[in-house]
Amino acid sequence: METIVVQVPSPDGGLPSQVVHLQPGETLSFGRGGPSLDVDVKLANPGVSRLAGELTAAEDYWLITNLSAEATYVVDNPEGGGEYITVAPRRMAAPVPFEFARVSLPTRERAAEFLVFAPQHAYAEPGASRGGDRTVAAFSLDETAKYFLILVALCEPRLRDSATVALPTAGEVVERVRGRLDLTRAAVNHHIDYLAIEKLRVKEPEPGRLDSKREALVAVALRYGIVRDEHRRLLPPRCG
Repeated sequence: METIVVQVPSPDGGLPSQVVHLQPGETLSFGRGGPSLDVDVKLANPGVSRLAGELTAAEDYWLITNLSAEATYVVDNPEGGGEYITVAPRRMAAPVPFEFARVSLPTRERAAEFLVFAPQHAYAEPGASRGGDRTVAAFSLDETAKYFLILVALCEPRLRDSATVALPTAGEVVERVRGRLDLTRAAVNHHIDYLAIEKLRVKEPEPGRLDSKREALVAVALRYGIVRDEHRRLLPPRCG
């Protein structure tokens, strides 16, 4: 069963401070919380309502409810060309169509934010009859998305030399895609998590091996031809 994954970025730019998985039909609450009010996703910012809203998983998309009486929330697609929707105060169950989204709650300083990763969307097969069965792709990736460029950067050393042992770290990926994307290490790690959980559905990393998730992603991407040598052209030219 596909799940919705909610991540709260760490203030120091490291690993997410919270990760919550949501099954279809389940609902979680988000907000500042309080001594007598527990929320599933806690946003520690005095400008956020104690109970700011709710998310509900619905198959391959999700719904957001804004419980604030005054604040408008913004849900944007970090992978798209400025796509976003606004969620008015007290708006109930607004559907969100993005596979990867950032929810922003306004505050006096910087916005309080969290990320939502939805399962891959379903598409009809070209030329399929209206009443026919739909064929679901094993892996559905958008080659124009940021996450795909990060995957190519991870695979590049082994595309050049299959005997290469070491894979790029998050910091090395940041440097490799510079010129195409301006990302932080935390953003790269978020995309790697998204690829591992939702796109390529790799096994859980081995305990004590921080690089095993990257290893698993590269192995699947190369084994099934998801990333091929021609994809290296998507990366910025190497200097020198």
